[in-house]
Amino acid sequence: METLEETDLCFPQLLNSSCRKPIRPHFETMLIYILLSFIALLTAALNLLVIISISHFKQLHTPTNLLLLSLAVSDFFVGLLMFFQIMLIDGCWLLGDLMCTLYYVLDFFITSASVGTMVFISVDRYVAICHPLHYSTKITVRGVALGTCLCWVCSALYNSLIMKDNLKEPGKYNSCLGQCVIIIDRVAGLVDLFLTFISPVTIIVALYIRVFVVAVSQARAMRSHIAAVTIQCSVKVTTKKSELKAAGTLGVVIVVFLLCLCPYYCVTLTGQDTMLNASSAAFVICLFYFNSCLNPLIYTFFYPWFRKSVKLIVTLQILKPDSYMLNIL
Repeated sequence: METLEETDLCFPQLLNSSCRKPIRPHFETMLIYILLSFIALLTAALNLLVIISISHFKQLHTPTNLLLLSLAVSDFFVGLLMFFQIMLIDGCWLLGDLMCTLYYVLDFFITSASVGTMVFISVDRYVAICHPLHYSTKITVRGVALGTCLCWVCSALYNSLIMKDNLKEPGKYNSCLGQCVIIIDRVAGLVDLFLTFISPVTIIVALYIRVFVVAVSQARAMRSHIAAVTIQCSVKVTTKKSELKAAGTLGVVIVVFLLCLCPYYCVTLTGQDTMLNASSAAFVICLFYFNSCLNPLIYTFFYPWFRKSVKLIVTLQILKPDSYMLNIL
């Protein structure tokens, strides 16, 4: 005899068309709810602090920080999207077919924008370390702002294009009420895999290998000549050290990003998940989402300016006149 838990339906009043809820112990379900809700709130809150910090303080309006701002915006929306993922843990989507499709469109859109931002960060560090004399002319605040805006616009258009069939007929591939499933054409899926994973990862790895090689050689050169550095050269040495430190910090961000992103695309690459079902892909999706929570924590450990700006925000000192001019570096 089936237990009541086994016969639970998403829509009990629709016996013949409703999806069944998955069988899961109550304690396990509550633990997942609490854990993911905490991660979602923490992700949104921490990235909001990054957004306010970089947007408010004039000293932080640098090309590199604008890229971090773009990444924080995408991570903030990831935190909000996690609440929809939490809903799917129970195996039932209660917001309708249109919202289901929009959820996936936003998810893909934010992912693409994040990947594009990571590529820009790699280019930024490559130019700063490998071509330092040309950095100030090649990488400008205006150029980075234009590039990131273009990245977000292209990501929106691209994902709307590959999801057009699902947008035309929301819920087309659902087999029962309460399911949230989309299917992407195989050719479109392969193109998406190449454009949003294989190509960006190849570029990121190639650039950072070059950055690592040059950074190691520069670090050795500075150590061997540190005793001979004159007062006139001290500013150059300090600048070079700060660039190397920034490269190392952003390298950690990129490595963590790739580790969290790879499982999802590896599943796609092996063809094991051609039908994207949020419930079946919960682990890899949540792993990618968790990366968005890790980025601000990395900034906390490596960037003193972030810790100082958070203190000013929490104590409401940013509400004072001319607070945007404060020295936080």
